[in-house]
Amino acid sequence: MSPAATTRRPARSKAATRPRRTTRRRVLKVDHHKRWRPASRRGGTCGYTLDGKTCTRRGAHYCEPRADKVVKFFAELLIHPAGALANTRFELAPWQEHEIIRPLFGEVVWSEQWGRYVRRYSRATIVMARKNGKSALLSGIALYMLVGDGEESAEIYCAAANTRQAGKVFEPAVKMMRKSPILAARLKHIKNIRRLVDEKTSSHYEAIPSDADNELGHSPHCFILDEVLSQPDDTLWKAMVTGAGARTQPLMLAITTETTDQVSFGAEFIDEADRVMEDPARAPHHFAYVRKMPRDVDELERLWRLFPARPELPVSLDPWDEKNWAWPNPALGSFLSVQALREDAIEARTDLSKENGFRQFRLNQRVSQVTRWISMDLWNARTGEVAPTPDWVRGRLKGQRCWGGLDLSSKLDLTAYALVFPGGEVLWRFWIPESVVPQLAEHTGGKFAEWVEDGWITATDGDTIDYDTIYDDIETDHKAFRIVDITYDKWSGEPVRQEIVKRTRLTMVESDTTYLRMTPPMAELMRRLKSKDDELRHFGNPVARWMADTVEKKSPRDDPDRLRPVKPDRDKTGKRIDGIPALLFALDGSMRGLPKKSVYESRGMLG
Repeated sequence: MSPAATTRRPARSKAATRPRRTTRRRVLKVDHHKRWRPASRRGGTCGYTLDGKTCTRRGAHYCEPRADKVVKFFAELLIHPAGALANTRFELAPWQEHEIIRPLFGEVVWSEQWGRYVRRYSRATIVMARKNGKSALLSGIALYMLVGDGEESAEIYCAAANTRQAGKVFEPAVKMMRKSPILAARLKHIKNIRRLVDEKTSSHYEAIPSDADNELGHSPHCFILDEVLSQPDDTLWKAMVTGAGARTQPLMLAITTETTDQVSFGAEFIDEADRVMEDPARAPHHFAYVRKMPRDVDELERLWRLFPARPELPVSLDPWDEKNWAWPNPALGSFLSVQALREDAIEARTDLSKENGFRQFRLNQRVSQVTRWISMDLWNARTGEVAPTPDWVRGRLKGQRCWGGLDLSSKLDLTAYALVFPGGEVLWRFWIPESVVPQLAEHTGGKFAEWVEDGWITATDGDTIDYDTIYDDIETDHKAFRIVDITYDKWSGEPVRQEIVKRTRLTMVESDTTYLRMTPPMAELMRRLKSKDDELRHFGNPVARWMADTVEKKSPRDDPDRLRPVKPDRDKTGKRIDGIPALLFALDGSMRGLPKKSVYESRGMLG
């Protein structure tokens, strides 16, 4: 572990000593009147009254009755729709109430335009790890903005990466409405267009797609954008913000976990919220609630400086230390299970492919979109008997059924071909132009040249690959093994496919290296690597091992379960991964299995 990973908080004064952690519900002691706000005395006495309590403050201030109204709306009208708190009253957790709802709805400023006090915050950004109750909280806010905020003809919208994801925010609101007799009597659900309608005020709440081109005519009183990290750009956000200009006190609310794309709309959005959290004067209209695991010592010390004496702050940079989990997971210990987080941590700690997902979605930490995929411990454990030569492997597997995978490169680089057998055995062929060998030998300490000399790689004469050599070798394997089919990258070129079919009459199956086609075989390969049943044996192929040690995985920003293999920058590293996509193509074929016979063949009507 790096020195940074063990950095500890400096000693504190006795008054600031960290209290002992417990699983009891934490009581936040917050003086909302001391929160930073613009130094404005404009406006008369507030006078807002709720349940006999009247606000007598003036200028920019925290209006307690306004905040009370929203808190009571949750507690008295809303029922938790699901989870551990299902069918109980929605009593806000202390952090939800005092760190989000009360400041967001209680802070007001005088508006010269409207001649009254309005909400100070027209924009809000909430950044926290997943599974912390964001859907229920957002649904409650949406319902309040629909029926409790006093806006006529209010338009409330929620959007996400797609309509299905937006539905995850919208549907809990529908369930809350149905569980509340008051709201059920007042609101109408139009299911086919995902809309809740309040006919009393001619207002509606609707889930919309994230296609900004079709969302330019709205005048939102409230817009909720779920998972900013999944948005390709700021087009939708800007369309909604500009559309809200005619509203008295609009609320543009975005909630998200950290992104993996360092240069993106999501990254800039989160970074701006970070800056506002540190310096509220930067954007007095912007509410920022950011809870994430720091990446380095500077970020850690910044948190200690901004939030002194907060017991839930991280104590180090160690992602596996449970003391560091509470800050990015404010619901931990209440409705977020500590045990579930522990189980995820155990899996992530032993599986490189899951570590980034744990850091990003469970600790809300910004990580790289690309990560190393295969642990060499797993790979080495699936060696089987070490083959002295490639021909030794071919001799052992001769006559057996298998599936092929072909990853063709340009004429100037490495091409790989893999055969996967029912017993889990894997046989590779590699071809490369002879002129490229010295370059890769230099990057591998001379090993690449040794692999060529030992027969693990075939170097063809000249500066480009001799495709006839590839065709000849595949034809040789066709005669030696019972190849069911060959899955190949469709970008390899139609002439190559035609020539292989012409020579062998083998079935060639198109594929590619997209998330859709790569996720299943990548999951299957990882399953076999972890299996105790010896479902994969590569016989210590040194070229394949070099590539397995190099290959990285990439996932979409919002879905760590979808995968595709990627290579490091070739020009900078001299590394190659071609044998792994070839193996994945072959695995894809083996997962499809044998071609199904037609009913006429099974009846003996066709030979």
